[in-house]
Amino acid sequence: MTVASSALGEARRSVARACHGLAGEGLLIGSAGNVSMRVGDHVAVTATGVVLGLATADDVTIVDLDGTVLDGDRAPTSELELHLGIYRRHGAGAVVHTHSPQATAVSLVLDELPCVHYQQLALGGAIRVAPFAVFGSAELAAETLTALEGKAAALLANHGAVTHGPTLEAAVDNALLLEWACGLYVRAATLGAPRVLDPAQQEAVVAAAVSRGYGR
Repeated sequence: MTVASSALGEARRSVARACHGLAGEGLLIGSAGNVSMRVGDHVAVTATGVVLGLATADDVTIVDLDGTVLDGDRAPTSELELHLGIYRRHGAGAVVHTHSPQATAVSLVLDELPCVHYQQLALGGAIRVAPFAVFGSAELAAETLTALEGKAAALLANHGAVTHGPTLEAAVDNALLLEWACGLYVRAATLGAPRVLDPAQQEAVVAAAVSRGYGR
């Protein structure tokens, strides 16, 4: 086995493990959603119709950045164009798309998830909601890419959520953080209008994190 094929094999296993973790957290239900990871000029992406909580490495297809299938017995997810667009436009290392309950609920109501907690700053602050478009369509991919400008996450109206990161672990963490933030908003909204952090408050948080070397 060459180094390249070894790396792609590990990527397939990593994507399958990420699916198990996300399903265990309730973010991936049945075959709804998809996960991918970039390895050089190749992408390991979940195949269409896979029950993601039970995914194996064989359920992960290898494609190039043009979408040509290079390895795997199953067709890639119908959202392949969305994943490839994020790699090309945003330089991501991995992408997670879910139909998670809290994020999807917010996408049914809001045009933007406001920044209600400073941890959202890790995703870029307020999260845009891309207008509704049919799944798997070029229109959905284009709207989502626009919504992701300057952000690590976007909501898709009446559909779900997308996150990306420099690594698969980061993309998964961002998906979990987005679901938490959406759940926080939903619960707070039952009590009244949630307070939103204004730009000055957000900048103060960033300055405090930098001065303290937070996360280093």
